[in-house]
Amino acid sequence: MHALIVVSHPDPQSLTHAVAHAFAEGVAALGQHTTELADIAAEGFQPAFNPADRATFLLTASAPPDVLREQERIDRSDALVLVYPVYWWSFPGQLKGWIDRVFCNGWAYSETPEGAIEKRLGRLPVHLLGIGAADERTYARHGYDTALRTQIDHGIFDYCGAKVVTSRILCGIDSASAASHVTMARELGRNAFAPHGTDDVEHRPSP
Repeated sequence: MHALIVVSHPDPQSLTHAVAHAFAEGVAALGQHTTELADIAAEGFQPAFNPADRATFLLTASAPPDVLREQERIDRSDALVLVYPVYWWSFPGQLKGWIDRVFCNGWAYSETPEGAIEKRLGRLPVHLLGIGAADERTYARHGYDTALRTQIDHGIFDYCGAKVVTSRILCGIDSASAASHVTMARELGRNAFAPHGTDDVEHRPSP
């Protein structure tokens, strides 16, 4: 099986990249699965929603070539993994723009003539790994953990029918926390294609 790992951070030496690579190592450890690392910052993905994207949304034109390339990457994958730093308690702008443009009407979801939403990504398991500088208590006290889950897990992926299998905020960026996050990511990668039930979803920030 094949996992697409999308990493959104401009610094290839960052903890975000280290976590993404560790997840990939875990997936490959059993020798049965493969990965593709999509470094959207290095690749220069343009996140701004533009008139061509609006035409795609309105179903008056096909998606732009760069969007089609990203959709094809997902179509040939058996799991989608997003690894990102938490900026202002959400996705970084480039990753949000990647979602805005790639998860478009007619591909990720569609609307029936009666106005019902047809979820089109039901086959796709999703793993979410955010890297946060704040501690777990901060996320819990202000409700940021719940807000992230509502906005991303439910608002984006459930809307399209994709099942969120892993949803983690890895809290802390000191050296000890970083080493723990890399170890955890490697273990999550090893289990990326294990059978998952609803009880396997982990939403809590990780201390």
